[in-house]
Amino acid sequence: MTLLNAHGITKPSTIHHNLTAARLLEEAVRRGEGTFSDYGALIVNTGKYTGRSPNDKFTVQDAETNDTVWWGKVNRPITPETFDKLHQQVLDYYNKRDEAFVLDCYAGTDPEFRLPVRIVCEAAWHNLFARNMFVRISGDELANFKPAFTVLHAPYFEAKGATDGLNSEAFILANFSKKVVLIGGTKYAGEVKKSVFTIMNYLLPARGVLPMHCSANIGPAGDSALFFGLSGTGKTTLSADPKRKLIGDDEHGWSDAGVFNFEGGCYAKVINLSPEAEPEIYATTKRFGTVLENVVFDEHTRAIDLDSNKLTENTRASYPIEMIPNHEPSGRGGNPKNVVFLTCDAFGVLPPISKLTPEQAQYHFISGYTAKVAGTERGVKEPSATFSSCFGAPFMPRHPGVYAKLLAEKLTRHGANCWLLNTGWAGGAYGVGSRMKIKHTRAMLNAALEGKLVNVEFKTHPVLGLKYASACPDVPSEIMDPREGWADKAAYDAKAKHLAGLFRDNFKQFEDGVSEAVKNAGPKG
Repeated sequence: MTLLNAHGITKPSTIHHNLTAARLLEEAVRRGEGTFSDYGALIVNTGKYTGRSPNDKFTVQDAETNDTVWWGKVNRPITPETFDKLHQQVLDYYNKRDEAFVLDCYAGTDPEFRLPVRIVCEAAWHNLFARNMFVRISGDELANFKPAFTVLHAPYFEAKGATDGLNSEAFILANFSKKVVLIGGTKYAGEVKKSVFTIMNYLLPARGVLPMHCSANIGPAGDSALFFGLSGTGKTTLSADPKRKLIGDDEHGWSDAGVFNFEGGCYAKVINLSPEAEPEIYATTKRFGTVLENVVFDEHTRAIDLDSNKLTENTRASYPIEMIPNHEPSGRGGNPKNVVFLTCDAFGVLPPISKLTPEQAQYHFISGYTAKVAGTERGVKEPSATFSSCFGAPFMPRHPGVYAKLLAEKLTRHGANCWLLNTGWAGGAYGVGSRMKIKHTRAMLNAALEGKLVNVEFKTHPVLGLKYASACPDVPSEIMDPREGWADKAAYDAKAKHLAGLFRDNFKQFEDGVSEAVKNAGPKG
């Protein structure tokens, strides 16, 4: 009986089980899956799919999930019969192959809450990606390993779209009753990582653990901090601090014992990466064992071009967290003293730094707000608001109120502060004002983390209801009050009311799953 017989896979005569990075790299190049760069990183091309495919992600709706998953645009249901049909097709596909690559690993660095996951791949480079991203195991743990969930990855197998009850040839299907994830039709490796993240996000709340799409670090005094934020808000930049050890850059759990990383690696966006701005991440692009997705390179010299978006803006590097010098080896930290929500407000309305009540923390956590700058052809266009519940809506199977309630309970129990830090515009909206200087944002963040705002006066915003700091060490006083920075005060008031309306309209979809206190914690104007 082979390793995969219990999963219904019997044919492959060669099963590569928990190969080292070097072995997987050799196999990937031998099989023509990728190319070595001039420094030994593996460069791969994911073809048509260069990012996640949210419209092709489904969850089986059955007795296990019917009343626990928040069904809608994010969590789309499929029947058990549709899943079983695709499951059998994937098994038949593997049973016609000669080789398979299997990784046994953990999601989670905390032994009490980690999830044993078996990832079955048809390509060596996807197995290397998984090896980089999850918690690696060996020795007795590997010999006695029993998976609690299995991911069957078949990127070169394409579904028949509507004929198979799906939207396209790609599919990402989760079955919580059978504890199986099926991924096919897309070679984008991020689907593997995010599928396991989604599983953790479903399972952990029932055990009193808050799963989080955030980065985390530890200060010199052992104080942990969490950083939530959508793309472009500065989460990676601000959590990477030479004075603080990195726990992880993307996915964590918060138990009563503290914070723990779900991963054993990082999956960094590398478009326009520079050695000056992000030297530690830049260095990983030149390391043996790193996987570079859709990075353009010179066919002759194998030199990579991180500034090119010829294939996609979403160029990525996958590497073990050990490649970051200032990381926390345990992947764990104590209960956070500070939780920071990062937002880039291109409307120029939000105060630079506000301290949130537990109810406001829930409201803004559920909202997950930032504003993106519209493209400009002739003149400046209006910024657009973006809301992503829990700062990670695509990966949250339960109602956002479930996660927000857990957050509030932990903030209260452990006496943690929650901050809303605006890294966006001041003195006017995009096109009129200017983006806050990173040195001022860093000064405000450091002041919050180091307790330097305790004795500062906080004012209440008349429209947004936020209590914001009126002063901060090393930050000009005129920056701290958002309205005072605008030459046209009436224009500011109108824009503040506009943003408040956007918040209220967005939050209506969540009102049935939260308390009255949380509903009332949003903007008033």
